[in-house]
Amino acid sequence: MPRFLAARWPADGSARRLLCFHHAGAGAMAFAGWRQRVGPGVAVVPVRLPGRESLRREAPITDADRLLVELTQDLGPLLDGPYGLYGHSLGALVAYRLARHLVETGHRAPALVAVGACPAPHLPSPLLAAGTARNLTDAQLAGLLTDDASVPEALLARRDWLRATLGTLRADLRLAAGLRTAEPAPLPCPLWAFAGRDDPMVSVAQVAAWERCTSSGFHLRTVAGGHFFVRDREVPAAVGAALHSAVPAPPPAETYF
Repeated sequence: MPRFLAARWPADGSARRLLCFHHAGAGAMAFAGWRQRVGPGVAVVPVRLPGRESLRREAPITDADRLLVELTQDLGPLLDGPYGLYGHSLGALVAYRLARHLVETGHRAPALVAVGACPAPHLPSPLLAAGTARNLTDAQLAGLLTDDASVPEALLARRDWLRATLGTLRADLRLAAGLRTAEPAPLPCPLWAFAGRDDPMVSVAQVAAWERCTSSGFHLRTVAGGHFFVRDREVPAAVGAALHSAVPAPPPAETYF
């Protein structure tokens, strides 16, 4: 089984695979429930980075180029058929840069890239500026994890859990800074961008700027919720529908009598 996958990917005969990349400080469990919500005909494949869940003993990857190479090597067997990518916050940068890397290295391009709760990669990000994340106190950094429907108070009260999570979050922010690019290269596939109406961290205008990152159709959609709307029902259903549109079902075989 590929190292970065949270579980054995579902070889259920689905015509489309959707690789999902989580936000900073989180793991593949951010996509719990997506398999039930994305709709039939799509195999949801959550990807989790080192430093969390079953890879918690591994050091987080903070070098963007290293991550792209390792993801390409590890996920290669999943890219031999129609697939799409969805990334949330940090995961949006991972999905976009991975798609670019795959195209530039001669691999099959994704049929669709979808991003959520993330400013376009060419926009300045005060949070990711050099040294900013390192200078945040633990309390300030913990504030990035919280939202109306985010981390339960009981978990925030667990010092051991919080200490490990904040360490991973700091590393993820370093990775995010390395994944940002001054000038985006347009992808040769449709790009869907999702923005939360009540997101205190990312504005709709910042998400709309992803339009520069594709030469093959851009779609912006605002959804209910704050920064962690990835856990709600609206986005997986919309991404599933978009992937169906990008990869239509093959016509039924003709019958001859």
